[in-house]
This record gives sequence, C-alpha cells and structure tokens, in this order.
Amino acid sequence: MEVFVSGAVSRVRGPLVAVAGAALVVPLVLAGPARADAAPYTVTPLTFTVDAGDRTCTVDADLYRPAGADADNPAPAVLATNGFGGSKSDGSTDAIGKAFAERGYVGLVYSGLGFGGSGCLITLDDPAVDGQAASELLDFLGGVRAADDGTRADFVTRDADGDPRVGMIGGSYGGAIQLATAAVDPRVDALVPLITWNDLAYALAPNNTGARTGVTSDTPGVFKWQWANGFYLIGEGQPLLNPSLDPSRINRLDCLHFATRACETIRLLNSGRYPTDKAKEMLAYARSVSPVSYLDRVKAPTLIVQGQADSLFNLNEATATYRTLKAQGTETKMIWQSWGHSGGQVPGELDLSQGNLETSHVGQRVLAWFDRYLHKNTGADTGPAFSYYRDWQSGYGTAADVPALSQSLYLSGDGKLVDNRAKVARGSRQYTNWLVPTSHSESSIAPLIGLPDPKPYDTKGTYLGWRSEPLTAPLDVVGAPKATLKVVSPKAERVQHSGDASDKLVLFAKVYDVAPDGSRKLVNRLVSPVRVPDVTRPFTVELPGIVHRYEKGHRLEFVIAAGDTAYFGNRGIKPVTVRHAPEGTGVLELPVVPAG
Repeated sequence: MEVFVSGAVSRVRGPLVAVAGAALVVPLVLAGPARADAAPYTVTPLTFTVDAGDRTCTVDADLYRPAGADADNPAPAVLATNGFGGSKSDGSTDAIGKAFAERGYVGLVYSGLGFGGSGCLITLDDPAVDGQAASELLDFLGGVRAADDGTRADFVTRDADGDPRVGMIGGSYGGAIQLATAAVDPRVDALVPLITWNDLAYALAPNNTGARTGVTSDTPGVFKWQWANGFYLIGEGQPLLNPSLDPSRINRLDCLHFATRACETIRLLNSGRYPTDKAKEMLAYARSVSPVSYLDRVKAPTLIVQGQADSLFNLNEATATYRTLKAQGTETKMIWQSWGHSGGQVPGELDLSQGNLETSHVGQRVLAWFDRYLHKNTGADTGPAFSYYRDWQSGYGTAADVPALSQSLYLSGDGKLVDNRAKVARGSRQYTNWLVPTSHSESSIAPLIGLPDPKPYDTKGTYLGWRSEPLTAPLDVVGAPKATLKVVSPKAERVQHSGDASDKLVLFAKVYDVAPDGSRKLVNRLVSPVRVPDVTRPFTVELPGIVHRYEKGHRLEFVIAAGDTAYFGNRGIKPVTVRHAPEGTGVLELPVVPAG
C-alpha cells in the first residue's frame, strides 16, 4: 500500500529505546509539527527477504519517495534503522524518513533484525549479520534487487551500476549499524552515527584503567548492571512486544531472542563472579561485534555525534572511534552535543521530529555533510574538525582536535587538591567499602516506578575526597580528565591473583564542582569505574569526558569511592589506604581550554 503524505506521517509515536531498569530520555523521539514548507512525499511499506550471515531474515521497511523523484530525476538516498527496542514506526526512526524526504532525499527506514516486524535474533549489530542485511537493502537502492512485492528503486542516484548514492543516519543501536554496514559494503557514501558505542565490552562492563587502546582495557571491568539488564529485558521481551509467528525470532527457552553468546555474556556478568579466562572470552565476543574490531574497514566519511549527558555511551567512546578513523585516513569530524541517553536536551539543539535541521548546530552540520558527500558537486563546508556544546556561553566551541591534558592538580595528605607538587603534605587516609553500594552517581530506576531519584551522594567512611582552593578565575574543561594513583589494600593484594577477575579491587573516580555554599554538582552524573589490575603498582584512571566551566569562587573535588548503585562492586570488605608523598602518583590532569 502506498500512502500519500504532505509534511506529516500519522503513526503512533514511541521512544527510541524503552528500557526496563534504566531511565532513558532521548529528545530525538518527541513528536512535533511538520514544517509548513515541507515537500510532499509518499510512504510505501515494503518487506525484503535477506541473507544475513548464516540465516535468512525478513526485513520490514518503509520507502519514503519525494515528489518528483523518478528515473530521469533521481535523488540520493538516506538509510536508517531504529535504536534498541524501537522499530521503523517509532517516533525517532520515521522522523528520519520524514525529515529527509521533505528535503528531497529518498528514505529507506527499516526495523532492525529482531525488532518490530523484522525477523531473526538480536546480534548486537554484528557486521556479519546486521551489516550484511543492510547491505542487501543497498542492493535494492542500487537497483540490483527488488523488494519482495517486486517494487524497484529506479529513482535513486547511482555512482555506478548497482552502486547507490546513499548516506546513513541514526542513534544508538541505529548508529552502530552504520559502521557495521560500511565495514562490509564500501558503497555507503556518508555516515552520521549519533550517541553510539565504540566497544560494548567497555559500555557494559567498563574499566577505565589497565593497558588501553581507546576505551578497551586488558582487565575485565565493572558490570554496569542497570543499563545492561534493562537492555537484556527489553530484548528478550521482543516476541511478546511484537508478536510474530516467524520462527527465526526465537532462539531457545533459556535465551529467547538474543544470539546465544550475547545472553551468555550478560548472565556471566550478572553472576558476580568473573573467572578471568571466561570473562575475557565473553567480553571478547561483545568486542568482536563492536566498531573497535572493524573500524579499519570503514572508509566512508563519518560525522560522529555524541551526547555529553550519557552514562551509557560516554564521550570517551566517540573519541576512541574518532581517533581511530582519523589515524587511518578516513574523513571524520566529531560533535559533542548536549543530549544523550541520560537526557540533557536544551532549546535549539537537534530534534529531527521538530524539523530543526536548518536552525540547530548539529542539524546544519548533518545537512552540510550529506550535501558534500551525497550531492558531491556542492563543495559544502562541513565545519570544524571538532565542536562541543557549552552551557555557559552561546554557540558551540570549536577546536582542531580534542583538547589535550594541560593542567595538573595534586592529591595532598591533608585532603587538599593543590596546584604544585611542593605543596603536597605527607600522610595517609583510608576508606572501606560496605557489602552494599554506598555512593550514588548515575540516574537509577527510581523515576520509572514513580520514585524520586536521589542526587549524587557518598557515604562517610566509604570514600575519600580532595578539594582545591576556590578558583580565582573560571576554569573550562573540555575532554577526559586523567588521574594517576597508587593505593594500598593488603586484602585485595592477597586475592587479586586468584584467577577470578572479580576478586580485584573495584573503585569509582569522579570530579565534583563545589559551589561557594558547599553544594556539590557531579557534571552530567558521570563516574569512572575501575577494576585495579594490580594494587602493588601505580595505575591511571581515565575519567569520562565532560564539557564544563568551573566558575570563579568554585572548587574542584576529586573523589575515590568504594561503590556505586549503578554497578557491581567489591567482593568482600576491602579497606583502601592512599598514602601521599612527592612522587609520580597522586595527580589529576585536566584538559583545559582558554576561557571564552
């Protein structure tokens, strides 16, 4: 059935991701009025039977065809799919089809494998499965194949026979699929992945220390149980939320809708015990289906957009992808916008459903990106290499690259954070973890069940903090701070070589903004989980990237906490001592940019 639409599509609107067990707000999904000058287009529901890895899957899609697009007047195409738990019909995904059809692009929007009306299991955007399925949709756009009902797309611009001029855009799960598709199919001409991951092993069990490549650590991390179990539940519930007789959607009774290794990984993490070899094996699976493992095959120009308010996929993940692509010569630029999986939407920021591509910074950059790489003859200026949202000053800040670490503060034995190592007082301080979490940073499930979400807190005796003197001028931090630490924990030392990774010491690092009245703000409620590889050696901690102005008169407070409500913690009581002396540890480095 073909539906004529002028500026609006009448559908039930839904969230980008509906996650049980974790609060998720993504402003892209909000329904809004159509643009008054929107061009008319048609929407045609289609199905495709595709080979995806070792399986055959049915893909449920909608084709958005702008008025006037035909064989004599072809138009470039935009391919998009949903975030985790969504479908082609949710408010974020069909907003993409609508927004670009209104601007003259052919849109092909589809439900990802395992979601909505599409078949097969959830394989976490595996290039060999999800990427291959998307490649067959490129065949359709390139005229190589027809939809199951015989529909052909003979109105798409082509670079060569069977090669459509096509870009991809989408958020979260719909962001990683772009990189997976480009890794298996070089016909993709431009990518705009929003708020997505670099390494799922880091996203679901982060460790911000150890031998690192980007965000990847050699030591298994700390289980992010709220987010991970939320996704697990919503994924396993897909056959109930979207009933279907398609047998390809069911795995087995003990792992209903995910690929087997995916749910086995979640179950291992939920066990609270991580035999080192088994943990590395399971996390290696999550890593193998993540961009970190195949970015070397991504050659399509990529505009990375990541959210500053995002405790699921933080700015460090985007930075890792950006640096890898840039180092290998792939044309890439990066934007840090205000909003992510943890909220953060502010007036004027990108909201596709509001049609504000032309008036938002990110929207203008997306349009220029597609103009440059999908129209190719425009010579469009795609903007600076790196830009970031500032809440203290109008407009985005820009830079040639992510700012480097440039200012150091030192942890003193008297609890001060000082600006010169000569000011460090000798001494030692100690905290002890409890068997339950005693700190709260990230948003919890409370808002989903109608309860208030507490402000971040730390329980006395279970954390250590170091405060600076009041600032004499504003301090603008743009990027990921880094701390170099040395702790003493005899109990952790005795068990850390047991062969069980979960016996290693766990701690959480974060930096507060302390106002003159003593109130504390944890920027975007971000925390850095660490599973210390060896407590007998110094270690570095990379904190989540932030964009924040510490105002004149405010203080910085660096905190090491024993636990956090959103994560699993230590097994057993493990007292920790931090000794202070003028040596190469006990330093907090900040990426500072000139004020203004």
